[in-house]
Amino acid sequence: MSSDPQLWVVRLGPMSYGSALELQRAAARGRISGEIPEDLLLLVEHPPVITLGRSTKDANLLVSPQLLAARGVELFEVERGGDVTFHGPGQLVGYPIVDLKRHRKDLHWYLRQVEEALIAALGDYGIPGERSAGYTGVWTGGGEGVGRKIASIGVHARDWVTWHGFALNVSTDLTYFDLMVPCGISGVTMTSIERETGRQAPLKGVERAVAAAFGRVFALEPRWVAADALASLPGRK
Repeated sequence: MSSDPQLWVVRLGPMSYGSALELQRAAARGRISGEIPEDLLLLVEHPPVITLGRSTKDANLLVSPQLLAARGVELFEVERGGDVTFHGPGQLVGYPIVDLKRHRKDLHWYLRQVEEALIAALGDYGIPGERSAGYTGVWTGGGEGVGRKIASIGVHARDWVTWHGFALNVSTDLTYFDLMVPCGISGVTMTSIERETGRQAPLKGVERAVAAAFGRVFALEPRWVAADALASLPGRK
């Protein structure tokens, strides 16, 4: 087995947001303690859920919790940075559990690296990923103007270990974003890989592209690890 630093990539498949949140918090504790010796990338697809980050303004959620519940959309307040966003079917959500002490102790650098990995993965689909000045996330089609947002990013860290992460729209029902001001950016247009390319993009293929890009950007060797390897993490309920 290679002695190079690894990125353990875990395909979780469809999973409720609450279960994934519990798992990534436990994984972060394991990474902080050293019980998990390598960085992780957890890949998951959630049922419809809206999450409120630390910077969320009340006015950016445009409907009541009761209306969300009636539509089958869960609602969570979480510790990540950023404003309100949506996760749902057809969207690849990634939770990198990365020990920045082994990379660079700089959260701004880390956010740019996550953006860079997503931009590289989008390149595999012929989509020119872009940054937008003053915002975190990935856009496309901007040129000299404001582009369409294709991926959102919001993270948290303790003892320089990260959790939470990114949401990349693959075949997402974009009408869910009408329930909010996405990421608190007024007038933003959300898009997806399938909308940009006009063709289907199987989620597993996008997972492979993203995992490879994260490996390159963070100078880690991706290694696919079975989800049940995380079942005995300390602190899981």
